[in-house]
Amino acid sequence: MKLVIWLRRNLGLLITHLILSGASLVILLPILWVMRTSFANRLIAYKIPPVWFFTPTLENYRIIFEKYPFQKYFYNSILVSAAASLVALALGALAAYSIARFKTGDPILRLSMLSTQMLPPITLVIPIFLLARIFHLWDSRLGLVLAYLSFNLPYTVWILIGFFQGIPVDLEEAAMIDGCSRVQAFWRVTIPVSLPGLLAAGVFNFILNWNEFLFALILTGRETRTLPVAIASLWTQQGVQIGAVSAATFLVILPVIILTWVIQKSLVRNLTFGSIK
Repeated sequence: MKLVIWLRRNLGLLITHLILSGASLVILLPILWVMRTSFANRLIAYKIPPVWFFTPTLENYRIIFEKYPFQKYFYNSILVSAAASLVALALGALAAYSIARFKTGDPILRLSMLSTQMLPPITLVIPIFLLARIFHLWDSRLGLVLAYLSFNLPYTVWILIGFFQGIPVDLEEAAMIDGCSRVQAFWRVTIPVSLPGLLAAGVFNFILNWNEFLFALILTGRETRTLPVAIASLWTQQGVQIGAVSAATFLVILPVIILTWVIQKSLVRNLTFGSIK
């Protein structure tokens, strides 16, 4: 009887938890399966039905770092993704602040920035490739950074406009009354208060750059290719090296998981801090 009463009172909560648990499993199981396969030898990785318990091995990781220079590709991905994200944040914060405070080009400019995201990336590949060849930026990290900026910067500005509009103008006016210039008020007051928005936009930028494949495939060569392109190269005429592919895929996923986990703590902490003590 008590169980029936408890179920009636908590049925909605129980159903909600079951739905959320099922959705979480849909996301987590493929990642866990990739991690499992990355530690399996060639025989176990291809075995059907799958073997659930086996002795883990680092053979697949040894292959991708010795046979393929994945440490170089990892460095390229980190450098290009971080550089493009930081430049997009620096330029995007200035542009978004100008639009939010001085209505520069608003609302037409804001709509045009959003419309750039409606173009399929494939339509931009040939023009960007031709520009890269003309300016000798093909097969260079700088060319890839500029390509990423061309389609990530407008979206970064669009995201940050909302954060700057949510910051009271009274904070900047109070800082200017105390002797700050407009630029000093921006750097000392507005930027610290908008840090959660900057972090969110930065993480979003980094993940987009980190996972991007099409432009990296077209604009890079053997020395400058990034991890997504390097993983695609593991599909050969002899077949798919499933163990090596799983190890490389797990290496791509791991930094994003760590970054999101670290930034999530910072986001929560900054959102709970008040701007006025």
